[in-house]
Amino acid sequence: MKEIKLESTLYVYDSVDELPEDVQALMTRAHEARLKAYAPYSNFLVGAALILDNGEIISGNNQENASYPSGLCAERTAIYYAGSKYPDNKIMKMALTAGSTQSQTLTPIPPCGACRQAIAEYEVKQESPIEIYFMGTTGKVVKSSSLSDLLPLIFDRSFLT
Repeated sequence: MKEIKLESTLYVYDSVDELPEDVQALMTRAHEARLKAYAPYSNFLVGAALILDNGEIISGNNQENASYPSGLCAERTAIYYAGSKYPDNKIMKMALTAGSTQSQTLTPIPPCGACRQAIAEYEVKQESPIEIYFMGTTGKVVKSSSLSDLLPLIFDRSFLT
């Protein structure tokens, strides 16, 4: 038997005000997107904003459906739009904010498993990491320098050959 030890490094900021200015602006766009989310069933709004290497900022939010699996998360809404409209550009950074409409969410909310897999696909495709910043509706912000810090054993195209 061999032991494999996995390690991730995440950075925690006390508030949005501690973030670099460009990330503060990106988080503002994520907040704006969150307020436009369509989540009548869960009352859990998520906003995402990402910046591409050409300077374009793409935002997205979660879109629910009475047929629950038919909805789409904010992260994938933004990523898939970026991939469709700007297929040759790299995603540099992503900002996420999430929380309930019923109360303040102070705990930073990371991407769900399906979104982690989608982000992984784009990191592999572009051969470079995507910085991910995530938070609740207010409070602390967590930075991951790459999706691999959130999902260290990714499933990618190399397994399909």
